[in-house]
Amino acid sequence: MRKSYREKNSMNKIIRSFKEFQAKLELHFNDETLLMQAFTHSSYVNEHRKKPYEDNERLEFLGDAVLELSVSQFLFNKFPMMSEGELTKLRAAIVCEPALVGFANELNFGEYVLLGKGEEMTGGRTRPALLADAFEAFIGALFLDQGLETVITFLDKVIFPKVDLGAFSHVMDFKSQLQEYVQREGSGTLEYTILQEDGPAHNRIFVSQVSLNNEVLGEGSGRSKKEAEQHAAQMALGKLEE
Repeated sequence: MRKSYREKNSMNKIIRSFKEFQAKLELHFNDETLLMQAFTHSSYVNEHRKKPYEDNERLEFLGDAVLELSVSQFLFNKFPMMSEGELTKLRAAIVCEPALVGFANELNFGEYVLLGKGEEMTGGRTRPALLADAFEAFIGALFLDQGLETVITFLDKVIFPKVDLGAFSHVMDFKSQLQEYVQREGSGTLEYTILQEDGPAHNRIFVSQVSLNNEVLGEGSGRSKKEAEQHAAQMALGKLEE
């Protein structure tokens, strides 16, 4: 009797926490059991065998595919001059485990994961693979509950602004994209110029400028000449796309 009361009380706490979670994200699941499943680790299921719990592994499988599709569509539209190889490289950086862990941590996903006692005691709540899996499972649950459009709206708040701000620019080759654009348009010759070098030898800052037929298209700065040129090319691409 006492155990049953404890279990009921525990479940009420879980339900309340997921309602708070939805309010924070400004989302409302039609089927809240899907949301709960997205955060249910296999260790929790193993300890509650008599209850109808299902872990998040199947949702993770689905979420992985939905995430790849959504990110692919965004990148395809966002970077019309980017080659297939570069798009693949950029998508891989966005959906890799460290990136997913970062997204999950920003939203405090670790607080909501349902874990078995053993997993909890060994730090499962902060384990990178577990957090990445929970993020993918959440995407899978959201897709099943409300469709691709809602998933994209969610990613438009959580992931896509980071791409716009250049969080993954370390895997993007803007100079090659700019060169391909100029060659395709047959519009002349690109020239990169280092305008400035500042700072001590161990902490130099370079400012680069890129011109097309003597018309300045963009400027950029970086800790190396190469980085400064990449940022200048990125600015030039933005100008040309407009």
